[in-house]
Amino acid sequence: MAVDVVAALVVENGKFMICQRPAHKARGLLWEFVGGKVEQGETREQALVRECREELGVIVAPGEIYMEVDHVYPDITIHLTLFRAAIVSGRPQKLEHADIRFIPPSDIPRYAFCPADGAILERIVLQGL
Repeated sequence: MAVDVVAALVVENGKFMICQRPAHKARGLLWEFVGGKVEQGETREQALVRECREELGVIVAPGEIYMEVDHVYPDITIHLTLFRAAIVSGRPQKLEHADIRFIPPSDIPRYAFCPADGAILERIVLQGL
């Protein structure tokens, strides 16, 4: 059974936010969208707000779903829901991640992303933010 995971597509000034996973975690030092697992009793939107608060110290307002992806890793199968989201309070801090950046879509090839994000990144390149 797939683990329900949510993530945020945060766009500012034509750039989108990416976060580098900590070295000690699975897929360490790969880049990803901020987010995490949906806990028992949470909606996906509630999980996204909680994860952004825990990992970045910001409050986000979830918007529409940008894309949903199913991906099988060797250790876990995930159903990823990527929401458009806006930061409404706070500045992103590295509470969990090794680094945080805002990049234009043209810079995507310069970064090693988690495999589950591949189809999302292709859509961003083809259709824009």
